[in-house]
Amino acid sequence: MYIENINGPQDVKKLTVDEMGTLADEMRHALLIRASKHGGHFGPNFGMVEATIALHYVFESPKDKIVYDVSHQSYPHKMLTGRKDAYLYEEHYDDVSGYSNPNESVHDHFTVGHTSTSVSLACGLAKARDLKGEEENVIAVIGDGSLSGGEALEGLEYAVELDGNLIIIVNDNDMSIAENHGGLYGNLKLLRETNGQAECNLFKAMGLDYIYVDHGNAVGDLIEAFQSVKDSKKPVVVHINTLKGKGYAPAEQNKEVWHYNGPFHI
Repeated sequence: MYIENINGPQDVKKLTVDEMGTLADEMRHALLIRASKHGGHFGPNFGMVEATIALHYVFESPKDKIVYDVSHQSYPHKMLTGRKDAYLYEEHYDDVSGYSNPNESVHDHFTVGHTSTSVSLACGLAKARDLKGEEENVIAVIGDGSLSGGEALEGLEYAVELDGNLIIIVNDNDMSIAENHGGLYGNLKLLRETNGQAECNLFKAMGLDYIYVDHGNAVGDLIEAFQSVKDSKKPVVVHINTLKGKGYAPAEQNKEVWHYNGPFHI
């Protein structure tokens, strides 16, 4: 198994794209077994596996700082940053929390459990970096469900004023906990339907650079996109189209029910 040999991002960087695909399968299997016995956030994590692998392949965490919104999609991140035992072995299931936690790892920068916070938090990290004359990448990961929150929109607006490196990964699975509703989601739908080419683009209208990844669960496509924005000198949105619950048919078919679950029979 590849996952058994992943002790940090440096081990992810040794893998080929094909091997990363196998790693993704192994991670989902471990997440499924753990969730069936322990419960936890299900759909968000299953949809973020490939993106998390690609992030840790391309960027240099913890020097490059990855901030997860709500952080209920951070289980794959924990698996790749020295905490895999908490997902592989039942006796270690309670070694980690369900959210990012700086007390667990230098790869976690905030204890977060509330929605719509990652862009604003990342703006703070980016501003501090610039004041100190440093050069690391700052990456905010935010789901489409969190994007409509006021603090997220304020963060996007402020990000433009930074005029420096800030990478915003919009994980768009066309879901909040339940269905999305509101004008913002009409624009995300239009962008998905036009492969990111629609003239009406919320992010560009705010002054942000923008790229779209239609196959947001394809490691190779994600690596290419992340490499293209690494070390960017201005704020950029990477809009990735993912499938919530990917890899487990019941979760793909009933996304709301499988957002979070208690123990269950496989």
